[in-house]
Amino acid sequence: MKLITFNENRIGATDGKAVFDLTARLGLTDIRHALTDLPRAAAAMTGSPDFGLEDVTLDLPITNPTRIYCIGVNYMNRNEEYKDNSAAPQYPSLFVRNPKSFAAHGQPVDIPPESEQLDYEGEIVLVIGKQGRRISQADAMDHIAGLTIMNEGTIRDWLRHGKFNVTQGKNWDNTGGIGPWIETDLSHIDVTNMTVETRVNGEVRQFDTTASMAFPFARIIEYVSTFGTLEPGDLIATGTPTGAGARFDPPKWLRAGDVVEVSVQGVGTLSNWVRAEP
Repeated sequence: MKLITFNENRIGATDGKAVFDLTARLGLTDIRHALTDLPRAAAAMTGSPDFGLEDVTLDLPITNPTRIYCIGVNYMNRNEEYKDNSAAPQYPSLFVRNPKSFAAHGQPVDIPPESEQLDYEGEIVLVIGKQGRRISQADAMDHIAGLTIMNEGTIRDWLRHGKFNVTQGKNWDNTGGIGPWIETDLSHIDVTNMTVETRVNGEVRQFDTTASMAFPFARIIEYVSTFGTLEPGDLIATGTPTGAGARFDPPKWLRAGDVVEVSVQGVGTLSNWVRAEP
């Protein structure tokens, strides 16, 4: 089952073709209600569907997440990409993003007039479905309701305005994408060795598997939940492979008219097109 938010904050379930309106069928007004009771949501996918997927407009899967955590430099060849001879990290690098910095699947992302350095970063995102604090690695997957996809768009030159932070470059309005849905059936996915691929105008720029992660999903959940309680609807982006535009010589920044697609094995494909900020 894939959970979606659509048509101005209606909650739905889809198999990738048909859409079952959980707002009409179950009275759900927040996707968190589905995340915390997946069997009830799945049971509502009966009878004739309410819409075809092609007939609805997708919103961000979670329109108002309380927290969006992002793990940095989590694929080991990304650490090597910095060419600073640093050892493998002992702890995850971590920063946060705000919801207004993301567009939904199929919607444009913006190049702001202040910079030409809009870059892409394809990532797998953990969607929390069960509250927890100080969660053990053994219990971590029980707290994940599903997976979604992120293009963790970045304004590269604004990452370096401050000595110790990346917040500015990571939080420009409408520069990244999340979607198209939350895949809740993980039984067919080997989360320890699943692929993520980013394409720009059909050209493969990033490709790797979660087997390359310095910190796998369970360790990320353990670490983040140590300092803060995780709540249903929280999102944790798990890092991007090598191949972002900044790493080319010369850099390959996104340009108006480009199409960025991020595909994650067993989850789907997130697609956004690029424009100059209106």
